[in-house]
Amino acid sequence: MKTSTAALSLALYAQGIYAFPRAMYDTAEHFAALQKRAGPQGGAPLPLVPPPFDPALQYVSNQGQYKFVPPGPLDERGPCPGLNALANHNYLPHNGIATIQQFVDATNKGFGMSRDLSTFLAVYGAIVDGTGTGWSIRGTPHTGISGSHGNYETDSSPCRGDLNQWGSNTDLQITQFKRLYALQPNAATANYNLDVLRTFRTQRLTESINKNPYFSYGPFTGVAVSQAAFTFIYRFMANKSSEYPEGRLDKATLKSFMSIQGDDNNLKWVPGNEQFPDYFYKRHPTDEYSIPYFQSDIVYFAQADPRILIPGCNKGKVNTYSALDPGTLSNGAYTAQQAAANPVCFASAFAKAEATAFTGLSTSQLAPLFSALDSATGGLNCKAIGSVNQTALAACPGFSFYGGPNGPVAPGAIQN
Repeated sequence: MKTSTAALSLALYAQGIYAFPRAMYDTAEHFAALQKRAGPQGGAPLPLVPPPFDPALQYVSNQGQYKFVPPGPLDERGPCPGLNALANHNYLPHNGIATIQQFVDATNKGFGMSRDLSTFLAVYGAIVDGTGTGWSIRGTPHTGISGSHGNYETDSSPCRGDLNQWGSNTDLQITQFKRLYALQPNAATANYNLDVLRTFRTQRLTESINKNPYFSYGPFTGVAVSQAAFTFIYRFMANKSSEYPEGRLDKATLKSFMSIQGDDNNLKWVPGNEQFPDYFYKRHPTDEYSIPYFQSDIVYFAQADPRILIPGCNKGKVNTYSALDPGTLSNGAYTAQQAAANPVCFASAFAKAEATAFTGLSTSQLAPLFSALDSATGGLNCKAIGSVNQTALAACPGFSFYGGPNGPVAPGAIQN
């Protein structure tokens, strides 16, 4: 599928999805009122009411053509557990390399991701770190998800290591998983919902500051992409039911999607074996996870830790983190308050303004990406950024590190 077609399709998707009323998450007062009805998902503001549950519409098969098949030596598996699971069950091509349309269809069929969000992510990945029409869920330096460190994949992942802390951005660090796993000690009631994950989001951000000398938290990669790594865990991996229509993510389901085996005293990561559990039910079609939904979750996370809304970095040593003023970065296009109020707008506007610099592509080559970004964020009334302050970016050495899946461990990195 050509990227121009993807951009056109995204525009059509957006016409329907942006009837979603953005005003519902614009004020702190409204957040507070919504959180009084904290359900299984935690206190997150959306959905406003529990969604319907229809087992016939929401069942995700792991049988027949969708049975689990572990990856072979030539099959690519990367840092995203959900995409790895889709490939292992043949919702994505088993080799781990897919077109834009295949990513859009598979994430919707397997998890209930709205097509506005999936097309935005797939078009960006294909053009910035792929062939223009598709890309790999792993890849090599400067291609695929694992090779996109610095312009897509980023630091402070829930369970994957920081590239310059561990030398790999694809390997799961079992100590990180164990810390997440321990946040719900009672197996009978465990639910890794958004409240749990925003607690873990703060822990991981602090850990990267404390241990990765080149930790970078960019306007697009940090503010937007890194949040998805946390919100997607509950929003997509939680199993829906009549009792838990918003989803419950218990210990066994978390381990299945994270490719963790063994009992609680002997947890082990088996690379690339992420699986859909038996009797898994995705999001209801009327409750698909869209860009406005995602933005509301980012702002909800920020209520617990406002740091996540502002880019920043370490300066070559641990614990040298400082924030970067959005007003300075955007040459006045966004104030810090405006960036915090509309993080997806700020992130996407920054990505557009900086795309020619970090891809080396011309504006005409990037036109399908720009069209996709405009369509994806059309309902949010985003302002453009005319130019990026390169001097401000240069204060962060980690911003210049573009690579993966492997890289040098920074001097002074802490791995305990």
